[in-house]
Amino acid sequence: MNLNKWARESWREFPALQQPAYVDSGSLAGVRAKLEKLPPLVLPAEIDRLKGLTAAASAGKSFILQGGDCAERFEDCEADLIANKIKIMLQMSLILTFGARKPVIRLGRIAGQYSKPRSQPTEKTPFGELSSYKGDAVNSHVQTAEGRSPDPERLVSAYFHSSATLNYIRGLLESGFADLHNPYSWNLHSIEESDAWPRYSRIVNGIVDAVSFMESFGGLNPDIVARAEFYTSHEGLVLEYEEAMTRFDAGSGRWYNAGAHMLWIGERTRQIDGAHAEYFRGIANPIGIKAGPDADPHELEELIGRLNPSNEDGRITLITRMGDNLVAERLPGILKHLSKSNLRITYSCDPMHGNIYSTDECIKTRDFNRIMSELSSSFRIHSETGLRLAGVHFELTGDDVTECVGGSSGISHSDLATNYQSFCDPRLNCSQSLEMALLIAELLSADNGCLRG
Repeated sequence: MNLNKWARESWREFPALQQPAYVDSGSLAGVRAKLEKLPPLVLPAEIDRLKGLTAAASAGKSFILQGGDCAERFEDCEADLIANKIKIMLQMSLILTFGARKPVIRLGRIAGQYSKPRSQPTEKTPFGELSSYKGDAVNSHVQTAEGRSPDPERLVSAYFHSSATLNYIRGLLESGFADLHNPYSWNLHSIEESDAWPRYSRIVNGIVDAVSFMESFGGLNPDIVARAEFYTSHEGLVLEYEEAMTRFDAGSGRWYNAGAHMLWIGERTRQIDGAHAEYFRGIANPIGIKAGPDADPHELEELIGRLNPSNEDGRITLITRMGDNLVAERLPGILKHLSKSNLRITYSCDPMHGNIYSTDECIKTRDFNRIMSELSSSFRIHSETGLRLAGVHFELTGDDVTECVGGSSGISHSDLATNYQSFCDPRLNCSQSLEMALLIAELLSADNGCLRG
């Protein structure tokens, strides 16, 4: 295997984990050929813009808010549901901007997050043991043998649902949906009824007053506050799809994944000698790497060096996911090792994935307090190590789901069945997301915070 020679299909020479076991190879080849001819969803200039912003976050000039569904569903490609996701991201970014006093990069887990790795290939259901649901791009959540069979045509559906979602998001933002002159138009009814509403209202009122003050003497272009940048990301899991979405840019002489602005490698697929590492090393997009408590610092250093041999700013974001019970024990060693490597890394925290558990009724959930505990510890540990925590990564929704317990909304284990919608992992609802943003803003504005100065 020649690591100096890369092609978008060279990943096929390496072990590929978490890939669908397609039965009809001929159908898969036809799907791949069709996807290769479809227009790109994002353009190289947009991707390079995000890479520059990510580099700025690493330098303390901005902050990254990455969030969205655990796994998008085709059936949720609806105007109101998409608008609610954008609303909550806008609201959270407004609060974080207020706390950090610097721009916030809005990076959605959206318009492409249609596949999901699973711990086990099969699961027990009332209808017998079936293949695990791996996201709508792979199979159906319907509990039948036919529904759980991987279907390559779903990759085409994933493309068109991503395209429709992205088109609507762009239309919303270009039409003034994010206008800071009218931030109360982003409100969701449940947020107005939450305990966090008074604090949020004070922040919004202060920002509106500041905008009006600056405009009153011509110090602020009204067009600047009428629009917001928004970028997309997803886990680059199904390599047949990612290969098909990889396009050559003649202007730069580089290959870009045209399916999202940023992609990440998951905790289960970041093996140095694996197919995902091989694929990711050849694309010019910014790349995320998920790292859990068992991550080996030496292996992370080698992987980052392989994915970013030129040590390019904004190329690599390390997204740690330790769990609140292990973050104090495991994160310092990883950070101390990498801090000595001279590798250019943007650091982010995913406080969701290490804090999942099942109730006595076998319902998967997460506790708001444990999520916040890991996040607070991560800020402190980065600061003590002399590094900057430049971003956060959440699974969240703008809807009134009851999937995570705790927070000012007071959701308990007995409330989970009220409106549990996720077919994969539990998400923060709109009220919990807003409260989380307020707490993060306090961390960012603290005098001893690593992002101040």
